[in-house]
Amino acid sequence: MKKLISCEFNMDTGRVELRYADGGQIDIDTAGVENEVADNLYQRSKLDWLIYNQPLEYAQLVLGGELDGYVQGTAEHRLED
Repeated sequence: MKKLISCEFNMDTGRVELRYADGGQIDIDTAGVENEVADNLYQRSKLDWLIYNQPLEYAQLVLGGELDGYVQGTAEHRLED
């Protein structure tokens, strides 16, 4: 298993970048993901908030195939208040 050393949103590229100790990197094109998943402005706003405030959680949802559930607001993806 790779050791993650950083995860951040790069505003210049519009990507969430994950960097690993072995030199590997994963870049997630947030605009492309948003175009595939979000159907309306509310859903896009939810994704934007997640990208800017919790990029690691965003990456986990994208890589785990659970972003649709988050956008649709299923019970297991609702944030606790």
